Amino acid sequence: MKGRILAVANQKGGVGKTTTALTLAAALARMNLKVLVMDLDPHACASVHLRYYPDSVELSAYDVFVSPEEEWPALWQKIRCRQDEQIFDMVPASIRLSELEGDLRDRVGKGGILKMALELVREEYDYIILDCPPHLGLLQINALVACDLLIIPIQTDFLALHGLKLLFDSIRLLNKVLPEPVKYRALATMYDKRAGACRRVLELLGKKMGGNMFETVIGIDTRFRDASAFGKVVYDIDPHSRGAKGYENLAKEIVALL
Repeated sequence: MKGRILAVANQKGGVGKTTTALTLAAALARMNLKVLVMDLDPHACASVHLRYYPDSVELSAYDVFVSPEEEWPALWQKIRCRQDEQIFDMVPASIRLSELEGDLRDRVGKGGILKMALELVREEYDYIILDCPPHLGLLQINALVACDLLIIPIQTDFLALHGLKLLFDSIRLLNKVLPEPVKYRALATMYDKRAGACRRVLELLGKKMGGNMFETVIGIDTRFRDASAFGKVVYDIDPHSRGAKGYENLAKEIVALL
């Protein structure tokens, strides 16, 4: 059975996108599932979080897009990384991802490059998670075309609702040309039940999204920041924290959904 591809995207930054990609990957891997994370963001936040620094990485996600198809099998063998104690595979990012719009300007079918490349490794994994850049462009389009499910982290804050509108506008445009519409679920993040504004936004999201909202709500948890400081995910420092339990619940929801 081919692995499921999950794209984590929102066109507003600071909503917990990278935290979601990495913590969800760890939660799925802790369920004895094989997981690959691919960092598609030129800012390389997910890569740096796990101490894959762009300056020291020889091969990155950029190489998948610019290499000839016949080189992909050998490239996949070299490009995937796993450090000590890391329980999932990683394809790090490069700042050169920001150059792809120009590099691939004249390439036919450039929106489907990632989908074709991932076909070579899908059977090796249960889940492949794509951490997307926070804007619509070639990288995000490739992720949306390739994914089985788009996960949209949304901070429970009124400003975050604007980013949601931008993303939905992009999805509508893509759905006009894709053979099947993009399947998506929204994930409420950074929720503080003590704050009336957070409760109101969560209520609005529930009304707007209906069945396209995960039941799981990720609360504010300082342990995410602590984990990042050590180059780890939250399960490495406090597997019983509120945030860790939240992503465990999300992983279970996704496994049941797909």
